[in-house]
Amino acid sequence: MIQITPQMRILVAVETVDFRKGIDGLAGICKGKLQIDPFRGYVFVFRNRRGTSIKILMYDSQGFWLCQKRLSRGRFKWWPKADEEGMRLLAANQLQTLLWNGDPDKAGAPAWKKIPVMV
Repeated sequence: MIQITPQMRILVAVETVDFRKGIDGLAGICKGKLQIDPFRGYVFVFRNRRGTSIKILMYDSQGFWLCQKRLSRGRFKWWPKADEEGMRLLAANQLQTLLWNGDPDKAGAPAWKKIPVMV
């Protein structure tokens, strides 16, 4: 089980990828196109050409995780526009919104609870 925490650095690859690629192929895209070492602890998010699936690649110091979400119907409504860097940084709550097929740009800041100090 992957747990996404607010401390994680989440990068969305703007360009679509061929979803026949597995861990090695997606790690190669991270190194080649995005120019970020996939072993550095980033969470990488990719989308297929049709916009019906998302893959998440993450390294946890022991090995890689590769998760996929495919919608039963329709397509993911939001995806960042292409820019010169080819990626976009997201916060953890924005990734949760994206995975539920929402618009991360409209996701409000998470409601943090103040932790009481035990004396």
